[in-house]
Amino acid sequence: METKTVSECPLHGGGVRPDYLVGRCLEQVVASWHLYGSEAPSGPLDVWLIDSEAVATRITTGSDWCLIVETSNPFARYDMAESGRVEVVPVNGETPFADHLGERVLAVSEESVADSGRIALEIAFGSGRVRCETWSGDLRLSSK
Repeated sequence: METKTVSECPLHGGGVRPDYLVGRCLEQVVASWHLYGSEAPSGPLDVWLIDSEAVATRITTGSDWCLIVETSNPFARYDMAESGRVEVVPVNGETPFADHLGERVLAVSEESVADSGRIALEIAFGSGRVRCETWSGDLRLSSK
């Protein structure tokens, strides 16, 4: 897989080129989850990949359904009163990235569309790949 040139999102810009992850080891994954009453959590809303260089790469969706990739540290949990709360916690198996903790990133590839920029990111490890994509404004993660 090769990283391709990604068109920029008109609202959020191009973000970072995630090819800097190649060769780095995935040390930790942190995710944010929307919790509302006793309902099962939706999300994750955001995922942070913390690599062997201590860089936190945030993957999330934009308001225009683009896929945002940026370097930023995980934020703190917050309460939205009657709308629930957002918890930000280390991942222990809740996302496909948990299966690749301790593995080195071998390759990344991106997909984009002209009107909204990046729509998907695929990260390859020795034992498989994780696809991150925006789906109707939601972040979707899947293993391959």
